Amino acid sequence: MHPITLLEITMCAVFILILFAITFLLPKKSRKWSFIIASSITLIVLSFFVIRPFWIDYQVSHKTEQLDHFLEKKYPNQEWEIVHQTGRQYNPYHLEVEFENEKGWTYTYSVVDEKNICQNAWTPSEGSLPKEGKHYERDQCE
Repeated sequence: MHPITLLEITMCAVFILILFAITFLLPKKSRKWSFIIASSITLIVLSFFVIRPFWIDYQVSHKTEQLDHFLEKKYPNQEWEIVHQTGRQYNPYHLEVEFENEKGWTYTYSVVDEKNICQNAWTPSEGSLPKEGKHYERDQCE
């Protein structure tokens, strides 16, 4: 488990424990409603940790399709492979593209939406300059 995830889960567990401790310290009249509220907050937090990975996977697949359409328009009749780095330390919305006719070069595209896609990084093959790339885009992202 990644340290960031472990920290998030620990902080939420501490928050929930404090919430239930406060619930049991309240007067008996309001204890029932505060227990219901604390249980609801617990369910919401648990739902967040369960749903978030699926939501990110959905977004990445959607953004991969958007990038694929963008590349089809920009580079017709060419083949490419789109991948993304996995792990909490990487931005899941930065997609790496390697073109078939330019082995060894990797271009990283940032996908915000279908109209806001830009190349924000590139990794040339050894001994090459960025300007020598066939798909190197000189315009910078806004």
